Amino acid sequence: MRAEKKYLVEELVKHLDKSDYVFIADYNRITVFETADLRKSLAEKNAEFHVVKNSILDVAAKEKQYPELKGDWLKGQSAVIVGGKEPSEVAKILLKFNKDKDKVSLKGGIMGDRVMTTAEIEVLSKLPSIEVLRGQLLGTFNAPAQQMVRVLQAIPEGVLNVLQAKVRASEGN
Repeated sequence: MRAEKKYLVEELVKHLDKSDYVFIADYNRITVFETADLRKSLAEKNAEFHVVKNSILDVAAKEKQYPELKGDWLKGQSAVIVGGKEPSEVAKILLKFNKDKDKVSLKGGIMGDRVMTTAEIEVLSKLPSIEVLRGQLLGTFNAPAQQMVRVLQAIPEGVLNVLQAKVRASEGN
């Protein structure tokens, strides 16, 4: 392998090491300004957009021991999107950009040791953010305790209501 190609593979492997997932996209007719806008949106989620040669991507994926990339993934112009703690938020940005501009379409992705189709990435993008999921989980944990407090509170309230009714009945006589 030529030294230049080896350097490019090493650089791409460093980028792939930044996260547990990688999205592979086909970028078509995208301008420099649109690329800058996309990179800026992704940077807000600590994600990165890198244009790569398909042959370099194939070698780096094998070096990282990723599952075999599907044939169509290594055709056309390719970019990898990596980084960020929330792959669902990154997927939302990519899908929204594609919907608005029709210039960056997802080919697929890899999460952990699993290949993801475009449809699976779309489903991932519809998941709520990690903060919302944490809130829902916390609410689930708190629900039994809240219900117990309501039950325990109902007993004295019931006794108090009976006593108030008895007082009202005796005042009425």
